Amino acid sequence: MSISADTLHFDTVFTSTGSITYFFRIYNENDQKLLLSNVTLAGGASSAFKINVDGFKGPSVSNLEIDPNDSLHVFVNVSIDPSAANLPFVIQDSIKVEYNGNTRWVQLDAWGQNANFLRSKIITANETWTNNRPYVILGGLLVDTNVTLTIDKGCRIYVHADAPIVIDGTLITNGEKYDSTKVIFRGDRLDDPYRDFPAGWPGIFFRGQSKDNVLTYTIVKNAFQGLVTDQPSINANPKLTLKQCEVDNCYDAGLLSLRSSIKAENTLVSNCGKNIILAYGGNYDFTHCTSVAYSNLFLQHKEPVLLITNFIKQDNTFLTADLNAIFKNCIFWGDNGTVEDEVVTGKQGTNPYTLIFQNCIWKVKTTPGNISSATNILPNQDPLFDSVNNQRRFYNFRLKEGSPAINFGFVTGLSVDLDGNSRAIGNPDLGPYEKQ
Repeated sequence: MSISADTLHFDTVFTSTGSITYFFRIYNENDQKLLLSNVTLAGGASSAFKINVDGFKGPSVSNLEIDPNDSLHVFVNVSIDPSAANLPFVIQDSIKVEYNGNTRWVQLDAWGQNANFLRSKIITANETWTNNRPYVILGGLLVDTNVTLTIDKGCRIYVHADAPIVIDGTLITNGEKYDSTKVIFRGDRLDDPYRDFPAGWPGIFFRGQSKDNVLTYTIVKNAFQGLVTDQPSINANPKLTLKQCEVDNCYDAGLLSLRSSIKAENTLVSNCGKNIILAYGGNYDFTHCTSVAYSNLFLQHKEPVLLITNFIKQDNTFLTADLNAIFKNCIFWGDNGTVEDEVVTGKQGTNPYTLIFQNCIWKVKTTPGNISSATNILPNQDPLFDSVNNQRRFYNFRLKEGSPAINFGFVTGLSVDLDGNSRAIGNPDLGPYEKQ
């Protein structure tokens, strides 16, 4: 007899939400029937784990026969009761398999974490979230008009697949440069392999009346659409300001804006189905940003990393709006896909239209048209990112020695980079990372 696993590991399970089911198999490798006298969950009925052995519920199942060269499944899941503990904790148990006077054990362990659970929550008064516990959003979150949600440094927000975050008011995140102090939005499936899948949750949507949103040292990952802004700002400020932010591994779009306004500084948008779409005009200011995509096991790189237009097509009619956009000290790059032009622009009608690129690297076969000004551009020069491993999905978009992006920028007044490190005195590097 053999068993397919000696240990089952359940990654972080939020209290009261349960987890997915794992299983292992017990094989009879003999040419005669094998009798399992007992398959028993050691913790019994009071265990956080539950077992089902070939269709029979535990905690103990007896006298099961396995035909020659056949197998059976043992299914295991875990539910963790709420507790007062704020820190992660470990739940452990084991399964005893008895046959022919022999005993084998399969170990079980799960990381549990208590959390603040919000189900179909509407925030109607100013509110601040602290990092004492993670936040788990189920069914959706709405920040009402003229209301501000402030999220302190170190907060972790885990969002269920049915839970869009909709901002009609204002969202402020106050992350800081260290990994432990950044604010992170991601899906609530933390078990392998789902923890890394794109489209694990809908995304964050800034609607028409939303205003003065500022995200600082914030990571948005594994969404369907990462950040979406719609309609012009209702005041003189950008609808959305990004400072030292990362948007990664989003299935449809990382950053999508329709006739809206975004100011982005030291921001990385990486490996999304469509990295950045700025359509139907708007006002945009991107400084020291990188938009980069590679085909990998989850997403094929088939769309440009930057698409910017002053129109959308509705039925057979072009709707146009004013466009004013500038990109300074930026990198637009992609590889291992089917895209030849990583920067694509479009213009229709006679609306005011200004589109400027200054000191940038872009990968294109055909130089983008409809550009008001493009100065100090390095076309098709590999920026030499530190590490790119598409098979393992490991990416480090900092710069290697010898990168043409090093010292190719011009001084913009941004004194730090995405890591919170000081930028060089003199000409800075392109993109969000300054070579140290």
